[in-house]
Amino acid sequence: MNEVSLKIGMKPSHPGAFIRSEILEELHLSVSKAAEALGVRRATLSDLVNEKAGLSPEMALRIEKAFGVSMDTLLKMQAWFDTYTMREQADTIDVHPYLASE
Repeated sequence: MNEVSLKIGMKPSHPGAFIRSEILEELHLSVSKAAEALGVRRATLSDLVNEKAGLSPEMALRIEKAFGVSMDTLLKMQAWFDTYTMREQADTIDVHPYLASE
């Protein structure tokens, strides 16, 4: 595990898991009903809450408007999740520091 992962201590949740547990389950909403409230396709919301797709800024705004959860908070969750996931893959990316030649 790299240094950043050790500082964080645990893998952050995907925002879809938060949306599923804290919005859909709390409000006893099916994915279909929630998708209807958000004005999106059921498959689009299903992919998000099943962690198969990331949260877009547009979806975050729709969730804020429909359910009152801050768009900024949701997008920070997505950024933290993406950062952690990318750090876990850092060893697979072969890039070296740029050294300017004189």
